[in-house]
Amino acid sequence: MDVADPAGAVLLRMPDTESEWNDGRENDEIEMTKLEAMTPLRAATARQANDQMTNDRDVASSSFGFCASFDIRHWCFVIFSSLILTLIAQLCSIAMAQTQSPSLLGRWNVEITFANGDHRSLRFDAQGAGKGTFLLLDPKLNVWGPAKPSEAKWSRGEGNSVTFSGPVEFMLGNVGRDAGTLVFKGKFETESLITGEVEFSPLVGDGPSKSGTFKAIRAAG
Repeated sequence: MDVADPAGAVLLRMPDTESEWNDGRENDEIEMTKLEAMTPLRAATARQANDQMTNDRDVASSSFGFCASFDIRHWCFVIFSSLILTLIAQLCSIAMAQTQSPSLLGRWNVEITFANGDHRSLRFDAQGAGKGTFLLLDPKLNVWGPAKPSEAKWSRGEGNSVTFSGPVEFMLGNVGRDAGTLVFKGKFETESLITGEVEFSPLVGDGPSKSGTFKAIRAAG
């Protein structure tokens, strides 16, 4: 049955029979069934999308953690390698310095020439730990008996430089003595030769210091 709209714009058709009404209800039920069937599907699809996003975040987080861990290990390796190389370089420098610098240990015959022309001789025995002894070699000492050694000390400087010093008593004439301190500053010319400058400072009196040069030759044996 058709029903005319009072405005005459739209015509509505009403079901004429019970069969048509039943068909309409069946169609509505089918549509509702379809909607009910689609609702779980949409929910499952949403869950899948949410799970995928969660997995993506987990993968991204794992990737970031792996990259951070890799960076830390990389920088630790770089720092450790630098320290090892620095230590090796220092050890090599020490070894080269020890190899290139001759040893001072042993007995040396020292000849001194002061600026005023005086000549003196002594024996220097260099021992370990920077210790040693001086022994004057002067024929005039025979008047007073054999010379006695005095304590001395020595140290190494940069490169081949060396310093050794100690108290001595030079003879003055046949009875006088000139006590003072000798300081030698020189360097190795060869493994068995040291040359440099020497200064003698008196222990008593107002006598001036004397300076000069020296040559030390390693004693055989």
